[in-house]
Amino acid sequence: MMRISRLAGLGVVGALVVSIACPFTAVALAQTASTVVAPAAPAQAEPKLETFGRWTTLVDEVDTGQDLRKTCAASTAFVGTGGESGTLTLIISDGDALPPDAYPSLTIAVDNKGLPIGKSVAATFGDDKGRVAVKVHSDAPVNGRLSWTADNQAKTSLALLRAMRRASTLDVAFGDMPVASISMDGFTKAYRSLGASCGFPTADVAP
Repeated sequence: MMRISRLAGLGVVGALVVSIACPFTAVALAQTASTVVAPAAPAQAEPKLETFGRWTTLVDEVDTGQDLRKTCAASTAFVGTGGESGTLTLIISDGDALPPDAYPSLTIAVDNKGLPIGKSVAATFGDDKGRVAVKVHSDAPVNGRLSWTADNQAKTSLALLRAMRRASTLDVAFGDMPVASISMDGFTKAYRSLGASCGFPTADVAP
């Protein structure tokens, strides 16, 4: 995954995706400690942020010196059922497999230590018109906040994204424990923006 740790402090999306490891950190530290003067790194463009309703999109473009890579993310903040703060985020890179072969990964982070953790937690996402069953796995806490990532199988991910596009409010539960009801205001436009930025079709989710 591309380097996006420099996005800390850029709001909803930056607060979550800063958890992604920066592959250049160890190299930079080693170079600082040595007397070898490394060549200047390629200049990096500032991340691009846009807002669609309750959703924020971010496009981070990195010139590795060999090619140009983009990471595209969309995120929304919510308040959990117990008053906890949380974020729901989609993220994909144009260096990954793209739709329809694979879809953006979904991560939900929330300050609720009472939720189940593990490698295969049963979760549901949807509304009164239908729910999608998904397995999620808990990731290491970031700044004290727990997060869970949905299993990113193409068929399940497509069903989940379609449920997000259909619902005005997405109800999320882990097992029989409600997590949150999350507004989808702006999701459709945000998802289309991800496709335009990272170069994948969106008609199967947001026609």
